[in-house]
Amino acid sequence: MSDQPVRIAYVINSVEGGGAASPVPVVLGVLRDGGAEIAVFALTARDRRGEAAIRDAGFDVHVRVGGETDHAAALRWLDATLRDWKPTHLWTSLTRATLLGQIVGLRRGWPVVSWQHAAFLKPANRVLLRAMQRLSRLWVGDSSAVTRLTAERLRVPTDRLVQWSIFRAEPDALQASPWRSGQPVRIGSLGRLHRVKGYDVLIDALALVETSTPYELVIAGDGAEREALGARARALGLETLRFAGYEADPAAFLANCHLYVQPSRSEGLCVAAHEAMQTGLPVIASAVGELPASIIEGETGFTVPPGDPVALAAALSKVLADPAQLAALGRAGRVRVLATFGPERFAATGLAILERMRAFGLHDRAS
Repeated sequence: MSDQPVRIAYVINSVEGGGAASPVPVVLGVLRDGGAEIAVFALTARDRRGEAAIRDAGFDVHVRVGGETDHAAALRWLDATLRDWKPTHLWTSLTRATLLGQIVGLRRGWPVVSWQHAAFLKPANRVLLRAMQRLSRLWVGDSSAVTRLTAERLRVPTDRLVQWSIFRAEPDALQASPWRSGQPVRIGSLGRLHRVKGYDVLIDALALVETSTPYELVIAGDGAEREALGARARALGLETLRFAGYEADPAAFLANCHLYVQPSRSEGLCVAAHEAMQTGLPVIASAVGELPASIIEGETGFTVPPGDPVALAAALSKVLADPAQLAALGRAGRVRVLATFGPERFAATGLAILERMRAFGLHDRAS
């Protein structure tokens, strides 16, 4: 490993909580273990629920006071703040941070590495990212699905595109207790209350579930659709559904479940579903993003077409018809994610990317 110093400004849209924020300290930890110095720069605060975990991991966090559409002001802040911090490299995440980071990197001569997380991009963002993609020396897809999409829609060549799956499975993660006869089946879901997560589809599916097995379903998460989803559930007379609000301890929430459901219309990797498999839960999920590759039909869970409440209800009814199978499905899922997303592979991939970044810096100074 080269001893070339690397000082990474990790530029993100916000420090809000949720599945997208939880892997950040883990990712930064790998880069730090490889000898990089890192600080985080957020263009806006949002709910700041993700900030504490980053700081607790020992990283400085700089958060701009500003909104989500004042792009010129955000660009001026980022340029001035990074000029003072003096990075050797920028690492950007999500569209706004990437576009502004690319501009600053071009102006200051700092090479840029850019995450891609989203399976869905707004048409305007797709056009902008494709037009600017040459300004990032390396693109990193957070899953095989997103990596493939990045090559297709942004036209990133293979020599500037790598995959680093953003989920790291932990062998010592908290485990769920198996379902026992006489218990209601506890079904959980973690996610923002946003249309992309498909909770309206899940509510419609619950109205169609046919089972004599008692069950309860808890959705943990906040979002703008909370009132509308609650009204929809009440209109359908659903008594088995509860909204728990934001969950600060996803591991404990999952460990209290017997089954996990992810009804999303779109996903990249989907950290929450993989965390559920790590906990030993079977997963019923929409066949989007990385989920069809991670879930083995009938062995670790089931996938259904996105936006299809009838198919989702049928899958839930099938599993609830024989809840004794849940533990075996969950054990198989845990084995699968540990083999695919284990810590050794996760670290090795990140350190290989860091070495490529060192080479960028050496090349730039030599030229």
